[in-house]
Amino acid sequence: MPHHFMPYEVPEQKQVRVIINTDAKCEADDQYAIVHAILSQRLQIKGFIGAHFGPRSAAPMEESYEEVERVLQLMGMREQYGVYRGAPHKIPDVHTPVPSEGSQLIIDEAMKDDPRPLFVTFQGPLTDLASAYLQEPRIADRLIAVWIGGGTYPEGHDEFNLSNDVDAVNVVFNSPIPLWQVPKNVYEMVRVSLAELAVKVRPHGRIGSYLYDYLVNHNMKNGHRPQWPKGETWVLGDSPAVSLLLEEQRFDYELVEAPNVDAEMRYIAKPGNRKIRVYRSVDSRFILEDFYAKLALFALYEKERDSQE
Repeated sequence: MPHHFMPYEVPEQKQVRVIINTDAKCEADDQYAIVHAILSQRLQIKGFIGAHFGPRSAAPMEESYEEVERVLQLMGMREQYGVYRGAPHKIPDVHTPVPSEGSQLIIDEAMKDDPRPLFVTFQGPLTDLASAYLQEPRIADRLIAVWIGGGTYPEGHDEFNLSNDVDAVNVVFNSPIPLWQVPKNVYEMVRVSLAELAVKVRPHGRIGSYLYDYLVNHNMKNGHRPQWPKGETWVLGDSPAVSLLLEEQRFDYELVEAPNVDAEMRYIAKPGNRKIRVYRSVDSRFILEDFYAKLALFALYEKERDSQE
C-alpha cells in the first residue's frame, strides 16, 4: 500500500514482510504498536492475527480480532489488510498445535517465494507460532520471530505474555526458529506519561483521539489495583515489536542459549541449546518520537483527505 501521507519513500529493497500477532484487547498498548506498524512504510504488513490473552475474558481471541478491526476502521483502512483469528486458547502440550486461520497465515506466508525477509511479531503469547511450527516445521528457517515477553534474565519470573502459554514458549525456544526476545525489564523501558499522550497523541485525528481515550479509560478502570497501573504513567511495551524492525539496535542485545521455562516461569539453563537474541535495552526516545511524528503526519493527510471529499 502506498503511504501517501509520508513526505518520503522507502526503497523496495529495504522493505520487509510482516505479520502482526496481537492480543489487542488485553490492555491498552497493543493499539499503539498496531498504528505505528501501519504508519511505517518499511513494513509491508501481510495480515494481523487476533491472539488470546488467557483467562481475563470469556472470548479473548475474538475480542482481540474485533479490536484490530476497530483500529483499522478508525484509520479508514479496514479493506486494505487481512485480519485473521488465532488460537482461542493455549496449546495443550508441547507436541500438539491448535490450528487456526492465524497459524495457517504464518505457514502460507513463510512458504512463499519472496526475496523480502518475513518477520512475525508477537505482542502476546507465542501460541500461533508454536502451532504453525508444529503443523509445518519447514517454516523454521523462513521467518524471524520477534516476541514481547518473558521475565528478566538470567532467572526469569512471572510475566503476563509468557503466562498465557508456557508450552508454546518451550516449543519455540527449542526450535530452530530465529527469535528476538524483548523481556519484561526491557519492554518496560518504553515509559510514557498521560500528560505526554494528551499533547502528542490525543490531538492527532480520529485514531489519536481513540488511542488516548482508550488508554485513559483503561487506566481509570484499573484504578483499584494496588501495583499496576501507576496512575499517571503507562508502558507502551508492545512498541519495540515495531521499532526493532525499523532499527534493530545491533549493539543492544546478547545471544543467549535458549533456556527451558518451568511452571513457575523461571528460566532453566539448557547448555548447548541454540542461541536466541535477547535484548538488553530499547531506545524509547526513538520509538516514541518516530510514532508521534508519523501520527501527526497521518492526521495532516487525513484532514486534507476529508476536506477534499
